[in-house]
Amino acid sequence: MNATITKRVDITHDLWKIWIKGEDSFNFRPGQYCTIGYGGVERPYSIVSAPHESEIELFLELVPPQTGVLTPTLFRLQPGAQLQMRPRAKGIFVLKENYVNHLMVATVTGIAPYVSMLRQYLTRATSSHKFFVLVGASFKNEFAYNVELQSIAEERPNLLKFIPTISRPDEMTNEGWNGETGRVNTIVEKYIDLFNLEQASTLVYACGHPSMISSVRASANNMGFAFQEERFWKSDE
Repeated sequence: MNATITKRVDITHDLWKIWIKGEDSFNFRPGQYCTIGYGGVERPYSIVSAPHESEIELFLELVPPQTGVLTPTLFRLQPGAQLQMRPRAKGIFVLKENYVNHLMVATVTGIAPYVSMLRQYLTRATSSHKFFVLVGASFKNEFAYNVELQSIAEERPNLLKFIPTISRPDEMTNEGWNGETGRVNTIVEKYIDLFNLEQASTLVYACGHPSMISSVRASANNMGFAFQEERFWKSDE
């Protein structure tokens, strides 16, 4: 079906958000992805918005032209541009509610499915689950959802613990940062211990860069935790 870009917000020189509205209804589960296209090229993107929202929100990273096919084109598009969108969402990277604790690990745009899950969960009357979100980036300005997630963590401390970490704390861009430091995969075991997470009641999720996912999977397996992943490649080919 056809879809229109209704809004755009630039985060950094290579990260931005868009909102798109399809000509027909679009149903999905939080954590799934949509497939959008332009000029005959299609690629899947995890959905940030929750199902009750009226538009589809995406958080995108510009992939260099030598490796990326679609994102360099999408980066040039402004509100009003027309896209194609497959009518059905796909993906099995969704909330597994049989676990009480959900340890969610991400790099940059990998935060997308977790935001969708949390936004939807907040509309429910239940509060029987707990979320622990660890997100890593090189620079503090790459955290596009820090304000939203930190606000939830402050308002609902029994629901969400949120830990952002930067891998280059000595860079000038990160001046003034007083939070966690190090690659996000290197702090997973630390926070499993700090949060007293137990294997039987906890599912570990990883979404983002393949090397991060491989590292987190190894840690989860070594510690006896169940694990599921959503892999983002540096190329969108």
